[in-house]
Amino acid sequence: MPYSLAEFAADCRAALENDAGPAGREAVRQHVMRALKDESFVAEHIPPYADVERKILYEDPELGFCICAHAHQGAKQGKPHDHGPTWAIYGQVAGETEMTDWNLVTPPQNGQPGKVKLGRSYKLAPGDAHIYDVGAIHAPMRDGATRLIRIEGKNTEHVTRTPLEAE
Repeated sequence: MPYSLAEFAADCRAALENDAGPAGREAVRQHVMRALKDESFVAEHIPPYADVERKILYEDPELGFCICAHAHQGAKQGKPHDHGPTWAIYGQVAGETEMTDWNLVTPPQNGQPGKVKLGRSYKLAPGDAHIYDVGAIHAPMRDGATRLIRIEGKNTEHVTRTPLEAE
């Protein structure tokens, strides 16, 4: 039976109500992996012809988490960033993303951005889902078109992120 958006959202909600911490986020990551494997879910919500870079599919009215679909058309190198006071889970639908984790060297101060240094790099391939916890600094890079599901602990359009730049 196909995984519906309503069922996916309810599963994420139940996981986060049960545990708002790391165990709850891991449970949400497992639900993301289930959605990634469901061809009908992907075809309906993140189809190959999708051309919207970020589309909110669901935003929980009480807990505030969002289920987003992302479709990126071309190559792009992202800059190191965090998700401010919240977390995110990236689930790779199609294409490949090279993700780089960064380490904070100097926090932002006196109006200057924080300094970060390169940590590790790894690939997110279709079917992979990765948690970026509160404060995790990362940067995506893609050579071509990609599609993904991203769960945000809070709608990142409304959060302040830490200003950062590479050392």
